[in-house]
Amino acid sequence: MKRSAPYLSDHALERELASVIQKEDTATAVVLDHIAEYDARKLYLPAGYPSMFAYCVGALRRSEEAAYKRIRAARATRRFPAILDAVADGRLHLSGVVLLAAHLTEGTAEELLAAATHKTKFEIERLLAQRVPRPDLPTRLVAIPPSSSMLPAGPGLSPGTVGKAVRLGPAPVELAPGPVAEAPQTGVAPVELSPGTVPSPPVPAAPQDRPTLKPLAPGRFALQVTIDQATHDKLRYVQELLSHQISSGDLAQVLAQLLDLALPQLEKRKFAAAATPRAAAHRPTRSLRHVPAEVMREVWARDQGQCTFVSDSGRRCEARTFIEFDHVLEVARGGEATVDGLRLRCRGHNQYQAERTFGSEFMRHKRIAAAEARPAARG
Repeated sequence: MKRSAPYLSDHALERELASVIQKEDTATAVVLDHIAEYDARKLYLPAGYPSMFAYCVGALRRSEEAAYKRIRAARATRRFPAILDAVADGRLHLSGVVLLAAHLTEGTAEELLAAATHKTKFEIERLLAQRVPRPDLPTRLVAIPPSSSMLPAGPGLSPGTVGKAVRLGPAPVELAPGPVAEAPQTGVAPVELSPGTVPSPPVPAAPQDRPTLKPLAPGRFALQVTIDQATHDKLRYVQELLSHQISSGDLAQVLAQLLDLALPQLEKRKFAAAATPRAAAHRPTRSLRHVPAEVMREVWARDQGQCTFVSDSGRRCEARTFIEFDHVLEVARGGEATVDGLRLRCRGHNQYQAERTFGSEFMRHKRIAAAEARPAARG
């Protein structure tokens, strides 16, 4: 299949991508081709989204699972265009592409794609186990306490256990990527028997591999996460410190207390929040990029902690993570760190604006120089 997306204009690509997504069942290969090109051009940024994953979920209305598969597969097609032919011909499905992507190289791609032809997901997993064998997983047994709201105490956990299943809320939620034992009828969280180590994908982790937070009822949520030994020990110690306030050691109450304590510190670090802000002290600084604390507080409150980028269609970016203070007029052009001279931008849109102003090649060299300077600065 000949690729067509690279020859479309930006606006035509966006229109075509929305159209072929609706016909995904019969045009999966075309969808992957368009997603790959849209992602490479970073057109999700001018559309008001911080990432390709956010664009697929928000603009194209794909589920997290569908977005993950399509982006992972689409990026693989840029390296190995033969995948498009295999998908278009029905010789390889999306799950198969996702499984194979991490193992394809210039020397193995042709042979692996041929060997995976018309195979089920399980058959491809067996194929990879034969071609790229992994060491046996260590046997683990995690003891789960009879009380669903308490962590096991003392010898309840076997020495050397790496992870602990912790549940907040009345119902267990399965999150482990590996086999999970069936949850007993007592409501105890499921026991993870053999989790594998999965390399981080180039997009957010597959939804089923992430810690879960699911609504149960109005105002009630179930949270499940696996923690390591050090975190477990800290959590046990916090329970002990709060024992006079929370005698039951209930994890939901403990978490609420920890968040109440952490939020002021995180807000102070992020945008200089303070219960009683001190009068502005105009201290001399050599850095033109220095942002006074009082300016940070006002800008954060004005922009509501959210990226302020707005697309041509009027859509404001919804990102609240990786938020940065951005100069409206670049520092290099005389911009100042004032309330009117600053705005909040997510990292993606901050870089996007810089590339529009100075050019992508200039910014690429700037990033390389900054990366090279970091080790020297730390030394």
